[in-house]
Formats: sequence, structure tokens, C-alpha cells
Amino acid sequence: MASGIIEKNVIQDLARRASGLDTEGGDRRLKEIMNRLLGDLFQAIDDLDISMNEVWGAVAYLGAAGRNNELGLIAPGIGLEHFLDLRLDEAERRAGLAGGTSRTIEGPLYIAGAPLHKGMARLDDGSDDGEVLFMQGQVRDQHGKPVPGAIVDVWHANTLGNYSHFDPQQAPYNLRRRIETDAEGRYRFRTIMPSGYSTPPGGSTEQLLFAIGRHGHRPAHIHFFVEAPSFRHLTTQINIEGDPYLFEDFAFGTREDLIPAVTRVSDPKLMAENQVQAPYASIDFDFVLTPAVGGIVDTIVERERAAA
Repeated sequence: MASGIIEKNVIQDLARRASGLDTEGGDRRLKEIMNRLLGDLFQAIDDLDISMNEVWGAVAYLGAAGRNNELGLIAPGIGLEHFLDLRLDEAERRAGLAGGTSRTIEGPLYIAGAPLHKGMARLDDGSDDGEVLFMQGQVRDQHGKPVPGAIVDVWHANTLGNYSHFDPQQAPYNLRRRIETDAEGRYRFRTIMPSGYSTPPGGSTEQLLFAIGRHGHRPAHIHFFVEAPSFRHLTTQINIEGDPYLFEDFAFGTREDLIPAVTRVSDPKLMAENQVQAPYASIDFDFVLTPAVGGIVDTIVERERAAA
């Protein structure tokens, strides 16, 4: 069938009626969004001559993705989550809030309520024989002033690329902690070097990525929420340098300034001080928060998350 066979006014009229835009009642904001999205979808179907089989195949795919609980992976995989970050970056730049630590995607694997520690925490429970990693730094404001009492909420995968709660082999809250910064805004934690992971084999995300000639791998990374009173909530992550997928993250989470150097420490004195029996890895990383201001979209995102 030829493409572009429906008059645009017919498409626009159907989108308005389907979205309830011209009827009383309902949520006006939702109507406006529905009208725009339906109009764009109908137009794309007509312009690209998308067949009925392709439309219903897409409907079936979305249904399966929902049943597989993979929509939270598909959103970053198609660039949607990264696009939202880019848009928020620009909004902050226009509001004069540039200079803070770069944000990047949250991903679908956060669990609230991790144990809270002051200053220092150990994330792993000792069951995974991975390389010991110490990470430390300071939370500061844009002018370099320390932010005491900030909460650094950290979570990451084990050496197999699996996250506690989603992996029944791990204890609750393994590799998940919240750390309150000290009077100098400092935090520190001991953990194990994480591994990257891939989309579920044969799952909805992998099917889509393979169909468009892409892979489903993420480089090794560590997630963070950082928050403090009077500052904007920061969602970010650091990536582990040297990972083969560092700049090919299927979820578009890599940002240049979020790749800190990894130092390997073999000094016997430092090993003894840190109570380790073998050389370990160390990462220094400071978080810079921007002030909370009115008139700009909030950085605290209300989204569906798994419950502990």
C-alpha cells in the first residue's frame, strides 16, 4: 500500500477525538499529551506505510515486555532515560545551575531503605570473592564548601553482574548502603569491584536491540543518589575505566566526567591499615551538588520502583 494516503486533517481530527481533547471532564494535561502522541503515531503509520501486522506485532511485543517486567530496561535502551537527562541538563544550564556533578540514568534496579551508616560503610557481605574496592571522596557545593550530613545512597552489581533483591542468591541489601557524610562532607565505603551486565537472554529488550543491530551490554558501574537539604537531588553513576563496553553502553549511561581513575594499591602498610590481605583497588570521586531553586523542574523522580 502507498504511504501518505490519509489527509492530515483526518489524522488530527481522529487524534483529538480519541484523546478526548474536545470533551468535558478528565485530565487536561493527559488529553494534550495523548493528542500529540496519537497524532504523531497515526502520522508515522501513514508516512511509513506501517502495516497492520507490524502494528499488532508491536502491541504484542509491548504486552510481552510488560509481562517480562522489562519496560524499565527498554526505556534506557531506546535512549528515553538519557534524553530526559539531557533535557534536564539544558533546563539547569538556562537557570544558571551548571557546574554540578553530571547526572546519568537511574536504571530499574534501585531498592529503597538500604542500611544507613555515618562516614564509612562496607557494602558487600563477604560472600563474593571479588577484587576489594575502596571508594572515597567529598560532597561539596558549587563553591567548594563541604556538605556535611549529605546522604550518599549507593548500589551496584556483584561480580556476575547481578543485583541483590533481583538475585535470590544474594542477601537483602547486599552491595547497597546509604552513607551520611561527616563534618567535612566526606564519605567512604568498602565493596567489591562490580561487573557489567547484559539484558536477559531472549528477553524483550534483547529482542528489540538485536532487531535494530545493537547489543545489550552495560559496562561495570556504580549507582548513586546524593541528597542534602537545600540542594537538588543528584542521580548519577560512575563507570569503571577499561571496561570493553565503556563507550558502548546500551543504556547510554556513560558520561566523560563520570569515569574516575582506578588505582591499584599494593603497599603493605596501606593494606594493613585497611585490613585487607591482598592488593586492592581505590577510587577517589567527589560529588558537587547544585542549590535547590524554584521555577525549575524537580530532580526527584516519581517512578515505579521495586519494593524491598
